Amino acid sequence: MGQQQLLLIVLGVIIVGIAVVVGINVFTASSTSSNRDAVISDLTNIASMAQTFYRKPTALAGGNNSFTGFTMPALSATAADNTATATKTPNGSYTITANTGASVTLEGVGTQIGNNGTANVKVTMVVGPNAITSTTVNN
Repeated sequence: MGQQQLLLIVLGVIIVGIAVVVGINVFTASSTSSNRDAVISDLTNIASMAQTFYRKPTALAGGNNSFTGFTMPALSATAADNTATATKTPNGSYTITANTGASVTLEGVGTQIGNNGTANVKVTMVVGPNAITSTTVNN
């Protein structure tokens, strides 16, 4: 009877160990996916602000049908995290990588490690006057 009880205890420990590993993997995948969605949401918010800037006349501090002069809006309360071309939130860091006047390219780098297991989540968004022309999830 002692051997059977020992075998059941070992089997129970193995099953609990497998359940813990599966739970950690599910949590990690969910965390990465959540961060990716949050970065896309923040970039979409910035894109909306860029399109608003594009449509406003110069007299109202806008671009007068140009993205020229668009600066990164302050998304966080910490002034040290914000510059004309970059801002930072708890979700990630955001930069303007290109501004042609006719379009603006935004890049967001998340706080979580992406699918490749080495680099953080990265999303690139190209914003035109009337639409977001492309969104690329790099990790």
